[in-house]
Amino acid sequence: MSAVPERVYLDHAASAPLRAEAAAAMHEAWGQAGNPSSLHTAGRAARRILEESREAIAAALGARPAEVIFTSGGTEANNLILLGALGARRERPRVAIGGGAHPSVAGIAERIPDRVDVLALDASGRLRPDLAAIGPGTALVSVLLVNNETGVVQSPAPVRAAAVSSGAWWHADAVQAFGHLPLDFAGLGVDAMTVTAHKIGGPVGIGALVLRREITLAAQGFGGGQERKLRSGTAMTALAAGFAAAATSAVAELPVESVRLAALRDRLVAGVAQLSDVAVNGDPPVSPAILNVTFRGCRADDLLLILDAAGIDCSTGSACTAGVHQPSEVLLAMGRTEADAAASLRFSLGLGSDDSSIDRVLAVLPDAVVRARAAFQ
Repeated sequence: MSAVPERVYLDHAASAPLRAEAAAAMHEAWGQAGNPSSLHTAGRAARRILEESREAIAAALGARPAEVIFTSGGTEANNLILLGALGARRERPRVAIGGGAHPSVAGIAERIPDRVDVLALDASGRLRPDLAAIGPGTALVSVLLVNNETGVVQSPAPVRAAAVSSGAWWHADAVQAFGHLPLDFAGLGVDAMTVTAHKIGGPVGIGALVLRREITLAAQGFGGGQERKLRSGTAMTALAAGFAAAATSAVAELPVESVRLAALRDRLVAGVAQLSDVAVNGDPPVSPAILNVTFRGCRADDLLLILDAAGIDCSTGSACTAGVHQPSEVLLAMGRTEADAAASLRFSLGLGSDDSSIDRVLAVLPDAVVRARAAFQ
């Protein structure tokens, strides 16, 4: 009896498998008793783990340790900067966000619909040159450095220039950039940046808002005043240790790993191009780890389930909107039709991806597309 092949995991942009070094760091930290806010010996030992982790993450991001504010993940960090900036800068009542933003940013338009300016995307997935919406009433500009669905890399220079000239703070959502592109918080000239652990092989449940020391946000909660008085509560010491281990490894491996993943992505693009009526979404430069493809004439959900049954894990878009699939808001913002936006899959690569992964996908995909199109007729 032939062996069942291992599953091919191509959904690293949703969550990457835990790195061994992150698991080991957490295993060691779990054994340390004590609250990092306590002054006794055990508390000081826990504090040491927390602060050494903060220092390691800051070093990986080109930031100062005091600028790293731990959160429960990217969503909380994005919420914190958006709401915190509006609360701190009441004389500036508006925010500007990039089109196709992650739901944790785009959702601000539901909370304050009359105070949000959405910066339009062009067909390539980048912000259009007209950034006139960023003005003296803008408290914060928030943009994705790497789009979580298409992998398109946004040039930060135009946004930085518009923000600086208007006096707005600007925030980069770097969740999908971290570990795949070089990041330098100081060099980017951003006021705030979001990263999270589980996209780079760290634990789920911890991320960070990197915030310039000179900036004070309005806290959205209250309590003991931890994390620069912005996120009260007992610190997640073991998770911070796992985050730090993953960040250190990801940045050290980046020069080699980004080239390796880019080659795998190129192979996948070339194979997909052999199929009829398909289109790759997003023009270069793009992340080496993300490929978004429209398979016209089918429903993305049908194709995803057929691939899933064949042992291949991918996604229909942002995992943060999973459960009820609708046409991709990112692709709609790029001018795609509803039919195309509902017929697109994301393949995202990571440490476990290799040539055999791509071979499996390309072997299964042609028949899967035929079956998905037949189901749609």
